[in-house]
Amino acid sequence: MSGDLEPRESARYWFGEDARRVLEVLSARYVGANPPVPFAMRAFSASGVLQTREGLYDMDLTAKLPTAENGDYAYVLGRVWSDDERSIDCVVEPLSPVRLYVNEELLYRSSAAEEMKPDASVVVPLLFRKGWNALLVEARRTEAGFGCRFGAEEAKVRILQVLAPFAGREGSAGWAFTAPAKSRRFGPEVGFPDVLANEEDTGLTWLPRTAWTAEEAGRPNLERMFGRPAAPVAAYGWSVLEVPYGASSIVLEGRASGNATVWLDGKPAIEVAAAGPFRAEISADAGRRQVLVRCVGGPDEWGFELRAYRGGESLAFAAPIPVHGGAGAWMYAGPLDPSAAAEPTAACGTAALFPAVDLAGRAAGQTYWRLDAPETMARPYYENAMLSNRWTTGGATNYARWDYPLGVTMYGLLRTARELNRPDLTEYALGHIDSCTDLYEYALWDRDRYGFPSVNHQLVLIRMLDNCGSFGSAMLEAYLQTGSARYLTIADAIADFMLRKLERREDGAFYRRCPGEYSADTMWADDLYMSGPFLVRYAVARGSREALDEAARQFLLYRRYLFMEPEGLMSHVYDFKYGKATRVPWGRGNGWCLFSLSELLEKLPENHPDREALLAFFRDHCAGVIALQSDSGLWRQVLNEPDAYEEASCTAMFAYAFARGVRFGWLREQERERYAAAAHRAWRGLAAEAIDRQGNVHGVCSGSRYSFDPGYYMDDLRTVVNDNHGIGIMMLAGVEIGMLSKAGEE
Repeated sequence: MSGDLEPRESARYWFGEDARRVLEVLSARYVGANPPVPFAMRAFSASGVLQTREGLYDMDLTAKLPTAENGDYAYVLGRVWSDDERSIDCVVEPLSPVRLYVNEELLYRSSAAEEMKPDASVVVPLLFRKGWNALLVEARRTEAGFGCRFGAEEAKVRILQVLAPFAGREGSAGWAFTAPAKSRRFGPEVGFPDVLANEEDTGLTWLPRTAWTAEEAGRPNLERMFGRPAAPVAAYGWSVLEVPYGASSIVLEGRASGNATVWLDGKPAIEVAAAGPFRAEISADAGRRQVLVRCVGGPDEWGFELRAYRGGESLAFAAPIPVHGGAGAWMYAGPLDPSAAAEPTAACGTAALFPAVDLAGRAAGQTYWRLDAPETMARPYYENAMLSNRWTTGGATNYARWDYPLGVTMYGLLRTARELNRPDLTEYALGHIDSCTDLYEYALWDRDRYGFPSVNHQLVLIRMLDNCGSFGSAMLEAYLQTGSARYLTIADAIADFMLRKLERREDGAFYRRCPGEYSADTMWADDLYMSGPFLVRYAVARGSREALDEAARQFLLYRRYLFMEPEGLMSHVYDFKYGKATRVPWGRGNGWCLFSLSELLEKLPENHPDREALLAFFRDHCAGVIALQSDSGLWRQVLNEPDAYEEASCTAMFAYAFARGVRFGWLREQERERYAAAAHRAWRGLAAEAIDRQGNVHGVCSGSRYSFDPGYYMDDLRTVVNDNHGIGIMMLAGVEIGMLSKAGEE
């Protein structure tokens, strides 16, 4: 990496030794490049194509098209947005003869062997162009089946969000599929459907349906959406009323099928005791006023009407939140228990789940907002980085994403905010974290309702430490600042996974079982970071000695498997399939270890039985690392390979650990000056070689797999500008260097 950044463009050229100024440009660039864009709320048909727990779209058409006969064709059509030209590996599991077209190019055609093998799974590389991409699946019914399953490999990380085609479905989530056809209707020989045109132009009937029949449209609103109840049940309607300036009062009038309440901005405006019309004049301030209606119905009728006037002039209701693909001014939730009522201001929001009942009044779990169209739900989606590189901004924003590199980034922002006394940075980081935690309960429900969650994919599909530990640690850092009980609820679930459910070796060491995957039966140095800092913060937050002891235990177990004597370095991976460590000291893997060990030592009691062994581990590892620092101040991608490129993220972590080792006195007194000098030299090298004056971060290795060959790390893993593996740790290193400098001045 040395020499890639022109000196005049470097942060060091302009800011010299001033770590605070570098922190300012690092944090400003990140926040500016990742604006706080919320989840996208979209209309979604619950009778459409759902996903499996693995994230594959389940296009098994046998049940959806029960009238189809052998030999019939059907088509499934969708659109995918890509922020950049991007390749993604997708999986096709054929259930019958299928063809997959992307932008009118045939990318996959099933073979007879694949169609007849019940567990057939084929990986198909897809290249998406920048902008919109059309996906078309053709399926033909046979006695064996009808359709396929299709989606992104590792779907909870590489999110493949499909939106509906055609003008009439614009903005809705999900696929459209045709009724059965007797002959092939699309393909190179006959042409392709225009995803931007009207679906009627294709000459085929497309499902799921989006409009009510005339008979359905004539029913009361709640009855046509939820059915006619056999017992008293309730429902909410939520809207916004535009009250014009100059108004001091308005008239609300309408009709209800039974007991009803109308709230305006959370305050009761009208109470209706029995079925029939109602009218009231109420005071109302100008602006957008939240309107919530709760209406009870029974066997005779179920619904309500509401109109508003000012001085005889009709006032407009509007959708309470933007719902892409949704029409109308109201959202609805039901059927609900009429004896249970939510606090009105809490009900009016996207995090609300409501205790549901069936039409006979029996408890039926929970429910969420829906729209006035056939089986059409409102559903939030994480789309901020759709089909961008999973670790970089890629032209999109990372805001509201739960994943492990962004856990480091949020931790870095929270520490930077304290160092710079910047409450705006704290607010931004907490906003990112809250966007995930606010919808935690919803995401669990969404996963169980639709098969695969639309938000918080990794959090609610925890299968490995990568999915929970890093961001969970940042969340607990936020908890230590805010005391939010919501954070602890999620932290308890993560701790239960780590302490009770995570795969372990016979001696208790965490490892990755991952049956059938390339990483089956392996232990990674990275996982000391994915577990240790979370367990340490959980121990502090909950007073859990068990969590602290487990963190200490894992570091000593990992040392036994991965520490390379006498080099003083950590092997990246131990592969139990081969019964040996790879003995490749990947830079960032070693960085994760030292970084996380410093987090543990900071909180470990002086009298803890493992403290001396862990201090010895820290000192031995620091000794191995410091011996390999290059003249530029940076360390190499493979630490002991002189030809490996210099890598920024491991350098930042070593600077962080050395600075803390000096500041907290973990390193021997006679060595502290040497380590302090190495930390400062590393920071100067980063400011000169890895951070430019705009706050862009260079020289960070992309996300890694593993190999016994050092060449994989040196040649196959290249650096990426503004890779999220490096941004947060660069800020954290700057904070620690600043604190080390202050300690040296005292």
